[in-house]
Amino acid sequence: MAEPLPPTRPRIPGSGLAKGLAVTLRTMARKTVTEQYPDAQPELPPRTRGVIGLFEENCTVCMLCARECPDWCIYIDSHKETVPPAAPGGRERSRNVLDRFAIDFALCMYCGICIEVCPFDALFWSPEFEYAETDIHELTHERDKLREWMWTVPAPPALDPAAEEPKELAAARKTAEKLATTEAEQAEQTAQAEKSDPTKPTHPTDPTKPTHPTDPTKPTDPTKPTKRAEPQEGDS
Repeated sequence: MAEPLPPTRPRIPGSGLAKGLAVTLRTMARKTVTEQYPDAQPELPPRTRGVIGLFEENCTVCMLCARECPDWCIYIDSHKETVPPAAPGGRERSRNVLDRFAIDFALCMYCGICIEVCPFDALFWSPEFEYAETDIHELTHERDKLREWMWTVPAPPALDPAAEEPKELAAARKTAEKLATTEAEQAEQTAQAEKSDPTKPTHPTDPTKPTHPTDPTKPTDPTKPTKRAEPQEGDS
C-alpha cells in the first residue's frame, strides 16, 4: 500500500510574484560592471576554442586532418621532392613539401577533430576570436595567417603532481635503472677480481704493441753516468 504524501503547506497567494520582485530589487541594487571592450580584453579560459593555429614545421602533409574533418573545410596542397642521400652510396629519399594549408572558418564548426587526430602536434587551439570579416569568402585563412595565430596559443598547463606518470617516462626510467644496476654489478665484479689476485697488474702491457728500444745512433747525455757491466766468474 502506497504511503500517504506528507501534508503540504497552503501557498500564500502572490508568493511567487513576491519572490520575483525580490530578485528584481536585488539586481537593481547591485553595482553594474560593464566590460570596456575593446579597450579592455576579456579574460578567456586557456582552452578557449577561438581559431586553429598551424605549426608548419611539424606538418608532414599526411592529410589526416583533412580526411577526418566532417565539414571538409581544410584544404592542403603539396608536392614531392627528392632528398639526396645522407652518406655516399646511400639511397635518395622523397619527402612531402607543404604548398598550401588553408581553413575555411565559414564552414568550420570548431569540433576540434583535426587537432585531436594530428599525430605530429601541428595544430593547436588559439583563444584568438577577433577575425570577423565583412565578406564570407575572406574567412578562408591561409597558412601564413594560421602561423601568426600560433604565437597566441597559450602554454600548456603544468602537470598535476598527483597524476599518474606518463608511460614513456616510466619506461625510460626503468631502462635507465636497469642499465645503472648492470654497470654497478660489473664494477663490483671487477673490484672483487682485483682483490682476489693482487699480483695482477692494474694496467697490463699489451703484447701486440711494439716496444720502443733505445736508438743506438742517438747521442747519449755525457753528464749521466753509464752503467758498467759487472765481471762474471771465470772471466780473466
